[in-house]
Amino acid sequence: MSERRRKTARERDPRMNLTGKLLIAMPGMGDIRFDHSVVFLCSHGDEGAMGLIVNKPAEDVRLSDLLEQLSITPQPPGRDMSVHFGGPVESARGFVLHSDDYCSNLQSMTVSDRFRMTATLDILEDIATGSGPEQALMMLGYAGWGPGQLESEIAMNGWLTADADPDLVFGLKDAEKWSAALGSLGVDPLTLSASAGHA
Repeated sequence: MSERRRKTARERDPRMNLTGKLLIAMPGMGDIRFDHSVVFLCSHGDEGAMGLIVNKPAEDVRLSDLLEQLSITPQPPGRDMSVHFGGPVESARGFVLHSDDYCSNLQSMTVSDRFRMTATLDILEDIATGSGPEQALMMLGYAGWGPGQLESEIAMNGWLTADADPDLVFGLKDAEKWSAALGSLGVDPLTLSASAGHA
């Protein structure tokens, strides 16, 4: 079987569908934008992949800042939250990764039985008034891969994959998520860092 045919078969293999999984950046992967990143994959298929970085807060931006720009007035018991750098693509576009207890009246993407993603304005209005999801992360931008690109990066040891646990994604501090995601695979981050870049 040719390499081209093997690759096509692998891409179509349902076991390679990583929708709803976490990507964990390996040390020394070469792209500073993804250094120590944990990415939640919202979709993955023959046409490529789309994900949101869940552990990189945007500098000096909070949800309250975005609400003010959008002329949305928070009302008790609305809550403020940090905004995350979701990825380098369309960095001005907003996405909310959230628990499955909320569904937008306009459109929410059901990613798994524990996660949904909404990119419509109504979720921000609902969060501002306290009627949004119980757990949520606000992102600006997303990470995208073309057909076969993510599979290639995984094959070159750029990423590890793990199950997505809401307690990790929503509950931990951003600085703890990368180590915790590795720990969920039984990988010691110190050992991994020490061996990175060596054959």
